Amino acid sequence: MRLAAFLLMATVFAGAADARAPAGGDWRLAWSDEFDSPAIDRGKWDFDVDCWGGGNNERQCYTDKRRNAAIEDGKLVITARKEKATGPAFPLAQRGDPEKARAVATKGFTSARLVTRGQAAWTYGKIEVRARLPQGQGTWPAIWMLPETNHYGTWAASGEIDILEAVNLGVRCDTCEGGIENRILGTLHFGGQWPDNKHKGDETALPAPLDGFHIFGIVWKKGRIVWTVDGKPYATRVASEWSTSGSTDPAAPFDRPFHLILNLAVGGGLAEGRGLKGVDERGYPKIMEIDWVRVWQCGDDGVSDCGSTGDQER
Repeated sequence: MRLAAFLLMATVFAGAADARAPAGGDWRLAWSDEFDSPAIDRGKWDFDVDCWGGGNNERQCYTDKRRNAAIEDGKLVITARKEKATGPAFPLAQRGDPEKARAVATKGFTSARLVTRGQAAWTYGKIEVRARLPQGQGTWPAIWMLPETNHYGTWAASGEIDILEAVNLGVRCDTCEGGIENRILGTLHFGGQWPDNKHKGDETALPAPLDGFHIFGIVWKKGRIVWTVDGKPYATRVASEWSTSGSTDPAAPFDRPFHLILNLAVGGGLAEGRGLKGVDERGYPKIMEIDWVRVWQCGDDGVSDCGSTGDQER
């Protein structure tokens, strides 16, 4: 009876996965997390734990505590709380320096940043995340990707893919449709190592309802990346628009394995510089809910470009 039920569930899931796969190209569901376990799967996710501020003067300490990230009702819930915390002043990647390893910082908020670094990384594919975003001045939820290794050099020479960023959703905005902030952003970072980094991005209005679940994604092929919301494309970047100081290959730096990051920041340059400025400390805790994460690829090698022709497809 258990085996029959398992086979039935596997068949249903496989059929649903096939139905969700995009048309065009031999897509297969390569990796996913449906968050249907009682706890975060540490075989899929690790935590960044620091009070660095992301290099953006963000106001949170990231923790691995259940009060900041947990599975609730079949969803991953990342919670930003207004509470003082102290922790490492620099991210793990910089703590090879003994002085930085000893340094600590104190911030006025806590939150969480989950990463697949060291667990899973992909070169090309279709990545989608169904999530509900928090609102308020100073909130900065993000779904993004960083290179598994700095093959072309440190940031941003090896690239960064921002699948989704949103700041200050729901806040008064005189230039936004409806008079409230409803924009989401999709961006690439590339070029040289900081401060010679560059970026290109686009933004679009988040479809109604603002406080509902939406599917944020990219279709990433060799020489071409398309951003989507609820399955509809809203931005495209092609290889002629990016570059890296670490290679003359036109596909670089977006031709190497990248891992996925889910986080909810508080404040920071982008959030505090827009909208009503700064951080509204009322209304905490703030939550970001993730229903599922799914990654499709072509073939079995994990590096298939799914038939991209780069600039010619634009």
